[in-house]
Amino acid sequence: MSTDRPIVTRIAPSPTGYMHIGTARTGLFNWLFARKHGGQFLLRIEDTDRERSTPEATQAILDGMAWLGLDHDGEAVSQFARADRHREVAESMLANGTAYKCFSTQEEIAAFRDAAKAEGRSTLFLSPWRDRTDHPQGAPYVIRLKAPREGQTLIADKVQGDVTIQNATLDDMILLRSDGTPTYMHAVVVDDHDMGVTHVIRGDDHLNNAARQIQVYSANGWEEPIWAHIPLIHGEDGKKLSKRHGATGVMEYAEMGIPAAAMRNYLARLGWSHGDDELFTDAQARDWFDLDGIGKSPARLDMKKLGNVAGWHIARTEDAELVTEITDFLALTGQSSLSQAQKDRLTSAMYCLKDRAKSLPELLDKGRFSLINRPVDMDEKARGALDTVSRRILSELTTQLQNVSWDRDTLEGVLNAAADTRGLKFGKLAAPLRAALAGRSVTPSVFDMMLVIGRDETLGRLTDAASLSD
Repeated sequence: MSTDRPIVTRIAPSPTGYMHIGTARTGLFNWLFARKHGGQFLLRIEDTDRERSTPEATQAILDGMAWLGLDHDGEAVSQFARADRHREVAESMLANGTAYKCFSTQEEIAAFRDAAKAEGRSTLFLSPWRDRTDHPQGAPYVIRLKAPREGQTLIADKVQGDVTIQNATLDDMILLRSDGTPTYMHAVVVDDHDMGVTHVIRGDDHLNNAARQIQVYSANGWEEPIWAHIPLIHGEDGKKLSKRHGATGVMEYAEMGIPAAAMRNYLARLGWSHGDDELFTDAQARDWFDLDGIGKSPARLDMKKLGNVAGWHIARTEDAELVTEITDFLALTGQSSLSQAQKDRLTSAMYCLKDRAKSLPELLDKGRFSLINRPVDMDEKARGALDTVSRRILSELTTQLQNVSWDRDTLEGVLNAAADTRGLKFGKLAAPLRAALAGRSVTPSVFDMMLVIGRDETLGRLTDAASLSD
C-alpha cells in the first residue's frame, strides 16, 4: 500500500460476553500505533452471530475498552448492520466475473470429500459450477469467490515476515450463503476497505485468513492493507491461555484492583519490547511503539510480573488520582462507597501507603486505619497485643501526648523516650500502638498513622484501647 495515506487501525471483537485479555492486548497495539502516528483507531463489533451477540455482550466490550482507556474514534460500527453492503459487493463481484453462483448441495460436497478421502486425493472442494452458465431455475445457490487456481498469494507481514500460500491449496470461498447472509471472511474485507483501514494488526491465529482476504481485495481492485499478525498470549506453562491459568477477561483484572495504567504497561510488554524497558508511562509507550518491536514467539502471562508493574505505577500516581481509582474500583466491585471525609483522610495517607502496594485492595487494606471510626474493630492478633501492661502504657502515653507539638520529630522523640524509659525496644511499644490505632498488627508506621488521623482521633483511639478489659 502507499505510505501517504493517513493511518487507520481497528479492533474488531466478537461479542462473547466479556473482553478477552488477548483482545484487549490487540486493541492496545492498534491504539498505540494509531496514536503514535496521529491516525485513527476504530471499533467494529463483529456481531453477525445473532445467537451470541447481545446488547449485554457488546456492552462488556465497551466497558473493557473504557476501563483500559482505549478511546476509539467515531461511533462503533456493527458488522451485522452492514449486511446489505456485503451483499452489494458480492453481487458486484458476480457481475464482473470475479465470483460465481455455486449450486452444489451440502450432500454433494460431503460425497465429494468422502470419495476423495477414500481415494487418497485432496479433499479441497473444487466447485463444478465455476465456469458453468446452465444454472437451474429457482434452485438455491451460494456465491463463491473465483479465486486464482495457479500461482501463489503472498502475505507481506510486518511481524511474521513474508508468508507464501500456494493458490492450489485454497478453495473458492463462499461470499454469500444460500440465505443471502454474508460470511465472516467476506464481511471483514468489505468493512476494512470501507472503513479505510490501512493496518490490520491482529492475532496470528488469523494469519491463514489473510491469504483468502487478500484475494477478495484483489478481485475488487482494492488496495491491500499492511498486515501484522501478533503472537498469542500463553499461560505460564507455555500452553494457550485458558481459564485454568486464571483470569482471561480484562474486567477480571479491573475487579482485582489492577490500575488501568499498569495493565496497559503490562499488556504492551506481552509480545512487544523496546530494548530492555519493562516499566514505562503511557506517553513513553505511544512514543516508542512500532511494529518492528513485536516478536514472533507467544507471550507468557506472568502474574508476579504484573504485580510488580502495578506496584511501580501505583507508587508514581498522584495521590488524588489513586483515590479516584479506588472510588471507581469500589463501585465496580459493589462495595460501599467512601464519604468525602474518608476520601480526604485516604488522600492524606497515600504518601505512606503507595510505595509497596501492588493493587488497589492492598492500598485500601494499608489505609484502613484512615477510614475506620471509633471504636476500632480489632483482629485477634491486635487484641492479643493489648495486655494489662500495654494498656497501662497506652494510658500513660495519652497523657504525655496531650499538649505536644503534633509533628513527626516531636512524636518520634516522645515515643522513643517512652520506650527507653521503660527499657523497651521500640517494636515492643509499637505493637500496642498499632493495635490501638488500626486494629491490626501490620500497619504503616505508627508516626504516619498519628499524623494522618490527627491529635484528637489518635488520643481517642489510645484512650479506647487503654480502657479495654481482659
